[in-house]
Amino acid sequence: MLGALALALLTPGCADTGTNAEFGRVLGEVLGATTTQGALTNAEIDAGLREALTVGTNLVAGQLGRTDGYFADPKVHIPLPRTYRNIQTNLSKIGASGPLDDLELRMNRAAEAAVPQGKQLILGAIRQMTIEDALNILKGGDTAATDFLRAKTETQLRTAFTPYVKDALAKSGAFTSMESVASQYGVGGVTSNLQSDLTTYAVDLGLDGIFLYVAEEEKKIRENPLARTTDLLRRVFGTPV
Repeated sequence: MLGALALALLTPGCADTGTNAEFGRVLGEVLGATTTQGALTNAEIDAGLREALTVGTNLVAGQLGRTDGYFADPKVHIPLPRTYRNIQTNLSKIGASGPLDDLELRMNRAAEAAVPQGKQLILGAIRQMTIEDALNILKGGDTAATDFLRAKTETQLRTAFTPYVKDALAKSGAFTSMESVASQYGVGGVTSNLQSDLTTYAVDLGLDGIFLYVAEEEKKIRENPLARTTDLLRRVFGTPV
């Protein structure tokens, strides 16, 4: 699935890595190229934020929408729902948690596969962003950009993600795995409601993962002067608008 905000979207990935440095560099270059010395115009702020968010969204999607984008990242990894997690923990002690481990992997794979769908929706929201939106974001709180994008896209993201994740889970054999585990350990058969619950659970945590990195990076740029990589960034985020 943002001036300070722009930087927010620009940074999915582990903090203090080369990936984050790239986010900052790209944002700095984009904003630096949109203006000359002097006061920033509203149009320049709008253009800079829009372009930076577009680049950032593509970077976030590239980070999460690949094999192990969710599964290998402890910040966004999708664990099993609590009931199955408890069984998984107990079975792991005797080396018998394989079926549930597989189900957990399949949920994360489904989320990774759904990211490209979310990216297109977020890019659409960025294209529809107005100059007023950009100014509000620039003057907003620590997660103004993240909040804006989530408000604009979450309903659509859920609508798009849900059938995609459900289909991915079904084709991957996740529902069959869950049915087998449920039958073997007495936690109920797999009904359409249980399938829906598992799908909703995976979608919820998948979306949370996308916006987690957006929010973290947005805060970083707003709060840390050292993260402002150009004079323009320092002027945009270092003084009141």
